[in-house]
Amino acid sequence: MLQLHKFVFNPFYENTYLIWDDNSNEAAVIDPGCYDESEKKKIEDFISGKSLQLKYLINTHCHIDHMFGNAFIKDNYNPIFLAPEKDGFLLEIMIETAKNYGVELQPSPKPDKYISESEEFSLGNIKGQFLFTPGHTPGEVCLYFKKEKICFTGDVLFKESIGRTDLWGGDLEVLLQSIKTKLLTLPDDVVIYPGHESYSTIGHEKKYNPFLR
Repeated sequence: MLQLHKFVFNPFYENTYLIWDDNSNEAAVIDPGCYDESEKKKIEDFISGKSLQLKYLINTHCHIDHMFGNAFIKDNYNPIFLAPEKDGFLLEIMIETAKNYGVELQPSPKPDKYISESEEFSLGNIKGQFLFTPGHTPGEVCLYFKKEKICFTGDVLFKESIGRTDLWGGDLEVLLQSIKTKLLTLPDDVVIYPGHESYSTIGHEKKYNPFLR
């Protein structure tokens, strides 16, 4: 069975997710936003407390609030680091971006592999798939587990809101197209876990999201 735990980290109140297969204990961290030593210790203690084997580090997109902990996770657990290729420019300017926001950022390692929709992803016997959903950034992806009816939507789709498109590479028309063709086509009872704020469902967003009417 797929298990998950949400941490809320850093000055941007970003959601970091640890997911794992409770049979094999194979795990992945999605968008590690752990910023300071206390936040790093929280995720470290959780991983050790559950005896998780961290197999993957995944960035749904490459904005700094989702990458503060990349170096820490990679250095301490050496998981396979997956990130969107079209967000590569954001990795290149991440230190400068952090300075502009008045925060410190340890440089992220380079991805071991770039994400594609054909990428095979599994934790134990649990299989997931990547959905290419640009618009918030040029390369952003969501991670969907069909059998478990769970989708991690990064900063694409939120509860009754959508990702901002006023940052580098953002495009409102592209974002709405991504949501309508890749996310709203999922079953209504799929639970979405976004990069900020609380969870929702596809059905709820179809009915109540003012940006999608």
